[in-house]
Amino acid sequence: MLSVLEIIKKTTDFFATKGIESARLDAELLIGHSLGLKRMQLYLQFERLLTEAELEKMRALVRRRAAREPLQYITGEVEWGGVKLKVDRRALIPRPETELLFEIALEVAGAARPETAATAENILDLGTGTGALALALAKARPDARVLAADASDDALALARENAAALSLDARVSFLKSDWFGAVPAGEKFDLIVSNPPYLTREEIAETEPEVRQFEPHSALVAADDGCADLLKIISGAPAFLKPGGVLALETGIAQHAALLAACADAGFARSESRQDLTKRDRFVIAWRG
Repeated sequence: MLSVLEIIKKTTDFFATKGIESARLDAELLIGHSLGLKRMQLYLQFERLLTEAELEKMRALVRRRAAREPLQYITGEVEWGGVKLKVDRRALIPRPETELLFEIALEVAGAARPETAATAENILDLGTGTGALALALAKARPDARVLAADASDDALALARENAAALSLDARVSFLKSDWFGAVPAGEKFDLIVSNPPYLTREEIAETEPEVRQFEPHSALVAADDGCADLLKIISGAPAFLKPGGVLALETGIAQHAALLAACADAGFARSESRQDLTKRDRFVIAWRG
């Protein structure tokens, strides 16, 4: 029989041979998930001997991770922006850097509104995927009305499941829409937020197997050097923003000159780049006059 610590060490070594950088962390998280234990609880049971049934369950999960399936798809959930989200292959896994977009959006739009505002905020999340941005914003701003749009039926189904699990389905609406295509004409928003596809085919070919082989490419890759969807959103956004409304986008790091020029061409009063935690230009924020 093997103890918890022994199986963690064996799994770590196995993951390392498969090129998994965070081999020990992934081993602990996966084994903890298999046993229904949080990481700290796992540490308190290092000497526990595992049954054959427990080991067999772990082996199935370890094989999936060794094949470079993302850990989040295996565990089926991720903590993000203050909410717990179900994740699977129907949508992109919410990234830590996109949490910064969430924080920026609150800073420049919702969080800056007086609490005594006569009307609730109206927020649009384009390309909602799992619903991460829409649901985190809805939780952070209980006065807001949130519309989450996506062109994928699968992604919308997953986002709806997350909304229901978080008891936010009464406050967040969902719409099948290719960017602004199905958003009702005349609808105006205080904030439009989006993490659209912005990688090139060459860039996706160089990503880790977890991304390249398992995540939906439609949520990652765009034409015109990765700018095609970003430019569509920038050109369409002013018609759907209230005066003073804000557009907040996650982008590629080499696209900002073109995107800021597009913001000026679209009639935004001003726009700016914001950096990610690695000090690279990652977000574009634009204000309607």
